[in-house]
Amino acid sequence: MASVRKVVLNPGDFYFGGTDTHIHTLLGSCVSVTLWHPLLRVGGMCHYMLPHRRIPAAQHGLDGRYADHAIRMFLDAIERVGTKPREYVAQLYGGGNQFPHLQRGRAPNVAKDNITAGLSLLDRFGFRLAHTDLGGTGPRRLSFTVATGEVTLTSAAGRRSNAGSPW
Repeated sequence: MASVRKVVLNPGDFYFGGTDTHIHTLLGSCVSVTLWHPLLRVGGMCHYMLPHRRIPAAQHGLDGRYADHAIRMFLDAIERVGTKPREYVAQLYGGGNQFPHLQRGRAPNVAKDNITAGLSLLDRFGFRLAHTDLGGTGPRRLSFTVATGEVTLTSAAGRRSNAGSPW
């Protein structure tokens, strides 16, 4: 029996790989994208913190803390395996407002900006968005099984769901 590799993503982390992997992360205002190729059974997850970086990637390299960079990292990875964005099942999670009582129009809404960036970038590059669980309040625990494309989501309230069955 093949062993399964467990990958834990912290904010700013990115992973793309094969069927032997379970990827886990914990989200607040950050957002995760999962991508899964149903025929090749490869995929990955990112955990970005902000919509974009003001310094061009060409000057400092790609940085997974930013949505635009994380999507570019996905594009590079899928090109390496000879596939196209439209072949992937994409899912988007997170963007919860962690401090709604402080928001009240005074501060930038990072969670909302992260959601908008993710939706826009996935659309711009031709990914098929199959499922989202976005906004609200409180953290989310996310687990992605690359072999099956299944995403399990546990909310702050303890609700657990097989959020993103690709079928």
